[in-house]
Amino acid sequence: MMAPNLATLWGRTLVDELAAGGLGAVCIAPGSRSTPLTVAFAAHPDIEVYSHLDERSAAFFAVGRARRTGEPTALVCTSGTAAANFHPAVIEANQARVPLLVLTADRPPELRDSGANQTVDQVKLYGGSVRWYGELPLPEANERALRRVRAMAARALATTTGTPAGPVHVNCPFRKPLEPTPVEGAVPASLAESLAGTGRDGPFVHTARGRVGLEDATATGRIAGALASADRPLIVAGPADPPVRRLESDLVMAVASASEAPIFADPLSGLRFGSHLEPRGGTSSGATADGDFAVTTDTVPLVCGGYDSYADTLQDPDVVIRFGASPTSKRLRHWLRDADCRQFLIDPAGEWREATFTATDLIAAEPQSVLEGVLQRVESDGSARVADDGSTESTATTEWLETVAAAESTHWSITDQALEGANDALEGGALATVFDRIPDPATVFVSNSMPIRDADRFARPRPIEATVLANRGASGIDGITSTALGAGSATDDPLVCVTGDLAFYHDSNGLLALERCDVDATIVLLDNDGGGIFHLLPIESFDPPFTDQFKTPHGLEFDALEDCYGFEFRAVDPGGFGTAFDRSLEEPGTQVLSVSFDAAASHRKREALEERVRTAIRE
Repeated sequence: MMAPNLATLWGRTLVDELAAGGLGAVCIAPGSRSTPLTVAFAAHPDIEVYSHLDERSAAFFAVGRARRTGEPTALVCTSGTAAANFHPAVIEANQARVPLLVLTADRPPELRDSGANQTVDQVKLYGGSVRWYGELPLPEANERALRRVRAMAARALATTTGTPAGPVHVNCPFRKPLEPTPVEGAVPASLAESLAGTGRDGPFVHTARGRVGLEDATATGRIAGALASADRPLIVAGPADPPVRRLESDLVMAVASASEAPIFADPLSGLRFGSHLEPRGGTSSGATADGDFAVTTDTVPLVCGGYDSYADTLQDPDVVIRFGASPTSKRLRHWLRDADCRQFLIDPAGEWREATFTATDLIAAEPQSVLEGVLQRVESDGSARVADDGSTESTATTEWLETVAAAESTHWSITDQALEGANDALEGGALATVFDRIPDPATVFVSNSMPIRDADRFARPRPIEATVLANRGASGIDGITSTALGAGSATDDPLVCVTGDLAFYHDSNGLLALERCDVDATIVLLDNDGGGIFHLLPIESFDPPFTDQFKTPHGLEFDALEDCYGFEFRAVDPGGFGTAFDRSLEEPGTQVLSVSFDAAASHRKREALEERVRTAIRE
């Protein structure tokens, strides 16, 4: 089809190449300079288009969709400050290794630094927060330039899913006319035929990526040897990017079983929930129905979720295998920091994501590759432990497992008793209810600040297919609702978003996506009237300025947003939250369940519960 002008040709070519490369979704914010891109995306049958009025919300929606799928989502905006509003989400995508393709329309170079309206410096706008930056050539009747557009599109898309994955920025300058207005003679027929990709099958450039394996097989030998001689081995699974797939989870479980190592699984690791926790015969590790515990090496390894309350009451591990990002639990991070032991940090990009700087070995390879090698070595060498006197010994690790299992059992036993008695004063009770009652399967997005910390403490491991996500790259409270809705747009799973009141207020514009992007959700709004997390900090003792400048109570009534954004707002008493949550999951549409708490009282109860667990474990 003949393109009416050069800008339209460039837009169609870019979008056509991205679709050929597998791009499936784009989030578009309206604007004039981006018209060639918007028109091309809107007309392409193979790309899902999500329209957003707010650029910041659009960007976080794209982050959520890309995080849920593990595949890139594109972003489009006009020139000027519109592109700057993408920046917070670009930072999150960078830190969390989320594949994102950012396409910013721009004025032509001759208008830069001229005072021209809506013209800012967009060259390398996002600095070091992107994996690669490129700028399209200005549209011209030139076959070589058109090939460059295709090659850049293919390169940009492939780079988003490289090692590590992350955002890529392509700046797209256009001259007028921007609309598909015919310009006689602008596009020769021979050039228009290039829309077909010069006869190539599929994308203009095919990119094939290999798995990052270990060049030095002795590394797996070192890990296997350390596990074989360890009395107290431990596996720590931090937040995954993207969530751990089934093959990797099975490998982790196999290594844990072969080495008799418990697993401390972050709620975002992909290991705290899943069918890999289903008993496979015999007695399952962990708490039994009568509150006792049992450990066998031929059943499901011990996967722990309560370690945030008891990790530092345990004897130090003597070898730790770590993968994923830094764990959510501060107590776990500090316990590992102070442990005098060998710690293997596995990261496919070979980057340092361990802020206490105590890991002893960095293994720059895909976890799957490392785990396969370790498992092969452990199984071929045998799993018997080597005692100090050189004899084989198998009781030490069993005692270690029993100790950890007992602590895990104590945590959940005391927590259940406390929540059953009075969960109206404890925000964590709402998180416990959510994770006890979510359906199988489900997608759960948890806000930063206190909700993700309470999820870490109160989300009990379960053998259900729950995908748990959060923005832990930069750990901000901006864009929470939008990211959750973006994740929900990528799946038919029921979507649950747990958020605090400040995060909910901060991204209220994102609620427009409920209708515009056809996403339904159960939104659990934990309203403690301000920044409740600051009660955890020493500044709580200094008032003023604590109340006015840190906790910052706002007094907002969020039911006013109900008619504006088309959801159903329900104020729910903490004691009746479980019933309201179940009801929402069964109903169509979106319900916001607002549960009010006193932040200070909740913190005091959390502290008292933690001390009960720790005292019981010590005794």
